[in-house]
Amino acid sequence: MPLDFLPYNPRLKQIARQLRQNMTRSEVILWQHLKGKQMQGFDFDRQKPIDEYIVDFYCKKLRLAIEIDGSSHDSKEAQEQDQYRQARLEAYGVRFLRFRDDEVRYQTEAVLQAIAAWVTNPPHG
Repeated sequence: MPLDFLPYNPRLKQIARQLRQNMTRSEVILWQHLKGKQMQGFDFDRQKPIDEYIVDFYCKKLRLAIEIDGSSHDSKEAQEQDQYRQARLEAYGVRFLRFRDDEVRYQTEAVLQAIAAWVTNPPHG
């Protein structure tokens, strides 16, 4: 059952700030289309601390996290960590959209269409 609030670790604030100052190329590309309520009028934050983690992009109103997975997510260990992290945040009612780094870089329009489709008609449950 979703909580009305999400846990927050204040120790992550500085790390999130550093991540915002050193975004990957894919994060910069996607941020250009999410900032300023450009995505169907929804407000997104970048490098948002939630619980003990930082998600790439987050829309509070939709409880939607968008993650961009680069090559550092390819190992079996990294994938298991991602699954654990996602399940933990989903327990708080956060829902996820995940894209590969190269999808964002080379198929930007398809990624934006997928996000817009989700935002327009979010899945229930």
